[in-house]
Amino acid sequence: MRVAGFGFRANAPLAALKDALARAGGGPLDALATAAAKAEAPVLRALAAELGLPVLPQPPEALQAQTTPTRSPRIATRFGTGSLAEAAALAGAGPGARLIGPRAISTDRTATAAIAERTPT
Repeated sequence: MRVAGFGFRANAPLAALKDALARAGGGPLDALATAAAKAEAPVLRALAAELGLPVLPQPPEALQAQTTPTRSPRIATRFGTGSLAEAAALAGAGPGARLIGPRAISTDRTATAAIAERTPT
């Protein structure tokens, strides 16, 4: 399973999410993931519809359980994890998932994306 996790500002345009995803490595995906509080955001729903993918809302406890290579004090205070994109990707992909790289930031700095993958056992 391969999941793209996202963090984004309320004013992030669709182009920013696409840019962050491309910078994170893009490629074939099975789902998108973010914090449950952001999962219904029109911009994320638009990206999911365009890609034909489900959005996996991640509850706070799932995000907080993830160890992320990136540490943002602002995100740690708000979501209890170092990187929303990395934590959402890892939680969405499931136990044993690994990031293919650290989160990527869109050119306009309004969105981040990270991709995690898990090989079924």
